[in-house]
Amino acid sequence: MSRIGKKPVELPAGVTASVSGQTIEVKGPKATRSFTATDDVTLKVEDNVVTVEPRGKSKRARQQWGMSRTMVANLVKGSTEGFKKELEIQGVGYRAQMQGNTLKLNLGLSHEVNYDVPAGVTVTCPKVTEIVIEGTDEQLVGQVAANIRDWRKPEPYKGKGIRYKGEFIFRKEGKKK
Repeated sequence: MSRIGKKPVELPAGVTASVSGQTIEVKGPKATRSFTATDDVTLKVEDNVVTVEPRGKSKRARQQWGMSRTMVANLVKGSTEGFKKELEIQGVGYRAQMQGNTLKLNLGLSHEVNYDVPAGVTVTCPKVTEIVIEGTDEQLVGQVAANIRDWRKPEPYKGKGIRYKGEFIFRKEGKKK
């Protein structure tokens, strides 16, 4: 039994969900999102509650059960609150700024890095050492954050680089003199 799959997803006020076949569409104040589930699960909407149930007892049906419930929960959260990732930049001369739809990063490379922000995601820089990524699609927000972080991952000796806010970097001791 899936512990995650057993929990029903409650729809908050102002959010509606409709199921047609294997596709569920969630409309909320921020966005309208949809997800198509596999044929291994059944989606039901009753009394502002979405339930996901497996069809049969096969291993694949049990795998898809919890994953489909989580995807529906993410649709609901994305259409009401949205998702947010925060990055911090550490290092002398490392900075970020937004120009139009392009994030310009100075990361100690011989050139400036220009990252074009995809549609559906908003990127802001409240400070030159902070980047805030927001959107309604959790996967896209996380992917954009990972792509930006890939330009300069935090290194273990001085801790320079781009890290998630609150991320702990295990520090190593340098050479002994």
